[in-house]
This record gives sequence, structure tokens and C-alpha cells, in this order.
Amino acid sequence: MIRIAAVGDVHLGEDARGRLRPALEKVGEHADVLLLAGDLTRHGTVEEAHVVADEFADLPVPVIAVLGNHDHHSDCANEVSDVLTGHGVHVLEGTAVKFQLNGCSVGVAGVKGFGGGFAGKCGSMFGEREMKSFIGHSIEVSGMLKDALSSLHTDIKIALTHYSPVPDTLRGEPPEIYPFLGSYLLGEAVDETGTNLAVHGHAHFGTEQGLTPGGVRVRNVAQPIIRSAYKVYCVEPAVVES
Repeated sequence: MIRIAAVGDVHLGEDARGRLRPALEKVGEHADVLLLAGDLTRHGTVEEAHVVADEFADLPVPVIAVLGNHDHHSDCANEVSDVLTGHGVHVLEGTAVKFQLNGCSVGVAGVKGFGGGFAGKCGSMFGEREMKSFIGHSIEVSGMLKDALSSLHTDIKIALTHYSPVPDTLRGEPPEIYPFLGSYLLGEAVDETGTNLAVHGHAHFGTEQGLTPGGVRVRNVAQPIIRSAYKVYCVEPAVVES
């Protein structure tokens, strides 16, 4: 069994240094790995990235992150990623990372994700150039997630995104904004790749627990939802029948 700690949407500004660190110091007693589901900063500045890096550096477990829409706001996403990477945080965007934990191989594939909506009520690649660009980006990043998950041949496989792969975890949000909170294409990538758990943030007024159409557990770990420094989920390797 692997213990997955996760949190998103911590929205740390320059005045938040030290806010999370006391609760993180003993994360190794409760979890084997820590996932950060985006919106780590308030406005995506390099200065805020240094605050985030200081909070999550040198912890007793591996730390893996994706960026969120707030982390892109100042058009410094690459610089934000570089700061976090320089402090030992694995920042994923269409990429994956593998670890050996408690005798299991664990793979995490991550991408920010994007909107577009969900089956039956979603946008399409039709009409204005701007609409085609919006949906085209969602198709592109979902494909990146699928490729990254497919590259993992591990006992446990986890999808880490900022945007939601299912509508289940958006319940509580206004239905009118569902298309801006996630995409069914992310859920398809999860279901088609033998993934054990999908973790996301972004939906501050949503619901913690959901399922993909294929039955994969989805967890919304936005901090306003879990109301703690992180939440821990236990994942068992799939039993393969001979």
C-alpha cells in the first residue's frame, strides 16, 4: 500500500512564507509522496514561486507538482517551474516520474489540463478561431496526459492535473462554469491507461470524491475543499490474476 498526500490551490503570496511549513515537516510520518495539484501561487510571479519552493523544499518524501491557471497568470510559468525544480520539486507538464516506494513502483503523470466541458455539454472544434483554439488546447493537453500515463509501466499509476477530469467533483460549483473547470478528455486519458487514482484541484466549491466513467477514483484536493495542509489517500497495486 502506498500513501498519497495531496493538496492544491494553496495560493501562496509573498506574505505567506512559513504558513504551511509547520504542517509539512512531519508529512513523512503519514505519507510516502506529496502531490501538488496546481495554483501554488496567487499571481504566478517568480517572487511567489520562491515562497512556494521554500515551503515544499527538503521534505522527507518526494514532491511532485503541476502548475495551475494562477501560476500562468504573469506569463512566467517556465520561470516558476525552474524555481520549484531548483528546490527539488518535480514539476510535470505532459511528463511523468517514477519512484520505488515500499517495495512498489509508483508512477505519476501530470499536466495542467484545461477546460472544455463534459460529455453531452462540451465545446467543439467548430466556429470561430478563438473557440477552435480553446478546444484545441484542451485536446492537446489531454493527449499529453494520455501519452505520459501510457509511458508508465509501474505497479501504481497516478494522474495529477489542475483541471478536473470529471463533473462529479465539481458539484457545488455553478453549472454554468463547468466548461472552465475541466474536460471529459482528461477523464478519457485516465480511463484508457490503467490509472489507479486521479488527483486535481481548481474547484474551490466542488466536492472531494468522484469517479471516472471507467470507475477510477478521482479526488479534488483544492485546499478550500480538504481544509487541511494535505489529504492522504491509500492506493493498493492492482492484483493481476494468473
